This record gives sequence, structure tokens and C-alpha cells, in this order.
Amino acid sequence: MNQFFQAWQKRKEALQSKGLDQHSNKSMESVSDVTLTTNVEENIQLIQAQFGKCDDLVVRRFQTKSKAQAAIVFIDGMVDRNVISDFIIRYMTTPDITYQDPATNELDLTDKLRQIVRNILSGCAVLIIDGCQNAYLNNTRGWDRRSVEEPQTESVVRGPRDGFCETLCVNAALIRFRLKDPNLRVRHMVVGERTQTDIYVMYIDGIAYPPMVEEVIARIESVHLDSVLESGYIEQMIQDRRWSPFPQIQNTERPDKVVANLLEGKIGILVDGTPFGLIAPAVFSQFYQSPEDYYERFYIATLIRFIRIISISIALLLPSLYIAFSSFHPEMIPSRLVIAMAAGRSTVPFPSLIEALFMELAIEILREASVRLPGPIGPTIGIVGALVVGEAAVTAGLVSPVMVIIVAVTTIGSFASPSYSAAIAIRMLRFPVMILAGMFGLYGIMLFLIVILIHLSSLKSFGVPYMSPLSPLNLNGMKDLFLRAPHHLMKRRPMMFHVQDKIRIREEDNPK
Repeated sequence: MNQFFQAWQKRKEALQSKGLDQHSNKSMESVSDVTLTTNVEENIQLIQAQFGKCDDLVVRRFQTKSKAQAAIVFIDGMVDRNVISDFIIRYMTTPDITYQDPATNELDLTDKLRQIVRNILSGCAVLIIDGCQNAYLNNTRGWDRRSVEEPQTESVVRGPRDGFCETLCVNAALIRFRLKDPNLRVRHMVVGERTQTDIYVMYIDGIAYPPMVEEVIARIESVHLDSVLESGYIEQMIQDRRWSPFPQIQNTERPDKVVANLLEGKIGILVDGTPFGLIAPAVFSQFYQSPEDYYERFYIATLIRFIRIISISIALLLPSLYIAFSSFHPEMIPSRLVIAMAAGRSTVPFPSLIEALFMELAIEILREASVRLPGPIGPTIGIVGALVVGEAAVTAGLVSPVMVIIVAVTTIGSFASPSYSAAIAIRMLRFPVMILAGMFGLYGIMLFLIVILIHLSSLKSFGVPYMSPLSPLNLNGMKDLFLRAPHHLMKRRPMMFHVQDKIRIREEDNPK
């Protein structure tokens, strides 16, 4: 065993002396200064040394009509082989073509080994020709990808039904399709030492606040992770308060939602490999708003918003109010209702706090189980499981019928939030407020609400107060807070985002 280790160590030292250690923990930093030579075989060996023993690295050697030795290097499964055969090899082997001519219409030249390796890993085919130090980087990406489909986490009642997919360029095109503005800017970035994940930062020049744009870019550049597999990595690393339960960056699968926020002066972040885009900065009010609010008439949208606000309040406070009233303040409940509640609790051996915690925990387990089960089975298990558990618990005398009703209404209320991240925060905060209600009654609930309001008022998202436009008060923003004013009255963009172009509707554009 020692002989094998010594041989391996000598081979590693030899590779390190050439800057070609394929097992280095520094990823591709060891080849940052390595350049190609004019010998095609030496260049192939340089590339193969970076990938080690990879059976999916394909090297196809051929000879051009000018008798020059050439090779194409690519990763199997990430390229379109028809493009390589029909538009590169066939092009290079025709009699009148020399190696100085381009092979495809999307082409770049480089002699840097690091750039070559990264392009191969991104699905490009690298053309190397003997006597030429530069390599041709041909865009031949052709792996299987999911087509544009309806968003899975944001159901659409009225509005466009196309959602983001896992391909970055397709997601950017979906935004370009809706926002035909030459001022739309796209900044390309690469994050992840090993995954080398592509990221687009999108904003509208002339509307977005430049310091805010630079702050977003600077925070993304400061992310130093080995891997960025989903936009949630970026969201957690660049938000202001990482310990807060409330999301300070919004995620969405809907291109129309990103476009609407870009037009308000916000910044969109798209990450390759995920259908979830990010919107920054975020304020609390936008987590109970939906793009469909602007597709319907204003009084319908206002009614729906009030329903969402009431549902969120029920999801947070209803179990704790039941605990407080039944345990500490029964005199505040009508006498007939008190008698009915007492009759239902006559066989329950636990206090109302334990009863509520037991039922809420059971519902959360059923909800998580229904999400993880296959699509057709999940909703069925969730409904049947809730009915069976609730009925069995009441029959066994473990919980009262009123508690089953309260937990059911609370669960339904938590589903009314358009934002999954905000709904999770409400579900998580429901448990501490229940414990405080079981210890101090209504005083505990008020103490909890005061602490939460102080926390929300102290939060900021990229310099924007989280409770804007309510705190600090902005009358222009109040038109789109609880109410949704008619479009012709919302002439100005929200001022809390420090937009440059403040006017959204100009009088000369809308003659009477």
C-alpha cells in the first residue's frame, strides 16, 4: 500500500510542477496562466490532464483538406452531435476551407486553458488545429432540457401560463419577449468555485437606482461557495438579515412577475439550472400581492387582497386566540359558546395548549408527507389523512371538535398566501405565539405582535425599509398597499425604490 501511495505522490508532484494537478482543491485556479501551444497533441494532453480519467470527454481527431491535423473536444451528452458533424467537421474538411476560417456562426477564440475548460463544461465544442495557438470555441450546446411549462408553485387564474425553466438563456428570452425595451440591461456573472454557475442580473437603465444595482452585484461577487445549485443559495447569501424568518428577497417562477417588478425599479436575478428567479429588493406587502391583481378590475383585486390579509392573520393567530380565550379569558366568550366548548372538552385530558400543539404538529406532518408523495397520491393522502386523524382523535377524546375546526381553518388560511416563502414564515411563527398564549393569554399574544412589528420595522432589503410604504409613510405607495387603485390613478412608480424615472403614466400618452 505504501508503494502505491508513494507512486501516486510522485505523479501528483510532477503534475503540480507543470501546473496540471487534476486533483487540486483549487479547482481551475491552477491553470489560470496556462496557454496553449501550436502543437495539437500537446494541447489535447493539456485539456485531458484537467479532466483526468473522464470517459465522457470525447476527442475526435481528423485532418483538414489543407493537411492540417485537427481535433474537436467536447463532453458527450452536452452537445448537439449533428452540429459538430454537419457544420464543423464537414466545414473543415471541404477543399476550399483553411483553419483560419470560422466553423460556426457562434464562435470565439482563446488560447487560455482555463477559458477552454470552462467552455467545454458549459457545452461548447473546442476546435484545435495544428499550427494555431488559439482554439475555436463553438457554441454547440444541445443537452436535453425541459420545455416552457405552466408554473407549478404559483397557480394562474388569469394571466400568462408560461413559466421559467432550468435554462438561463430561455428564461432571459421570456423576459425580453415581454419587455421590448433597449434599456433592459443584463449583467453576466459566474458564481461557484466548482459549479461555475451562470447568473444574469437584470434591470432597466433609467429606472433602477444605480447604487442599488451596484450593491446587488457587489453582494453576488462576494459569494464564495463551492457550489451554487439553485437560486436559494444566492438568496440566502445576499440578504440583509440572515437570521430573520421573513424573506427579504422574493422568488418566483413567473416571467410576468419579474417584468412587473423590473418596471418598478427592482432588480431581477436569474440563475442557471433553476426555474426560480429572484427579485430584489423586497418589501412585506408584495408577499400577499399577485400579478393577477393587476389583470382584474381594481375592486375585485382589492377584495381578494383583503381576503389574503385576513387569511394570513387567521393562519398566524387563530390557534393562539383559542388557547388564550379558553384558558385565561373565558369571560370574553359568549355563554352559549363557552358551554359548547366545555362540553366538547369534557373528555379531553390535556390543556388547550397541548391539544393545539398536537393537532398542529399532526397537520404539518401530513402536509409535508403529501408534498413529498407522487403527484396523484399526495393530495389524496393529505385529505384522507386529515379526515382520519381528526375523526379518530375526536372519537378517542384526545382533542375537542372545536380544535379540529380551528386547525382546519388555520391550515386553509395558510394556503391563501401567494408566496410559499412567506407562508412558511407564518407557519413557523405560529408555534411560539401559541406557547406565549398558553403561558400569558392575550398578553402573550400582544407581546409577540409587538416584538414582530419591531423586527419588521427594523428590517431592510438593500436599503429599502421592509414595511414600506407603511413605515415610513408614503402616501403615493398607499395606493397599492391594501387597496389596489385603478391603473389611471397610479401615475407614479413607488418612490421607496429610489427610481430615476418617476412617471409611469404621462398625460400626453393617455388623451381623454
